[in-house]
Amino acid sequence: MERTSVPSERVWSQVGYSRAVRIGNLIEVAGTSASAPGGVVVAAGDLYGQTKYCIEVIQAAIEELGGRVEDVIRTRVFLTDMSLWEEAGRAHGEVFGDIRPASAFVGTSELLHPDLMVEIEATAVVQDDEAGSSQDPPGE
Repeated sequence: MERTSVPSERVWSQVGYSRAVRIGNLIEVAGTSASAPGGVVVAAGDLYGQTKYCIEVIQAAIEELGGRVEDVIRTRVFLTDMSLWEEAGRAHGEVFGDIRPASAFVGTSELLHPDLMVEIEATAVVQDDEAGSSQDPPGE
């Protein structure tokens, strides 16, 4: 099976990773934080805003690889302050409330930048279309 990926375009991508990788119908999205290209932290001090940004980046990566946000079957949400989990949960629920992927909210002591409050990973399985053939990622 062909491997297709979306580059990270973040300051720490030199460690050798992609934003997302697709093999067959499986898409794995790397830990995604509220760090814009160039290293600027988006929505510093605002967990809800950071979570929304993370999910937007995840959704764009999945779509670039031929999937849809409805194909997400699992999310992992890492928070530096678990007492604020409801803010992250609200943003997560706005997108995934009807999709209902398996999910975990996990506390962590820190992320790569002190202003980052959340990092999210996602797994998607691209569903077969109505005709019964699977959607192919770009370039196949």
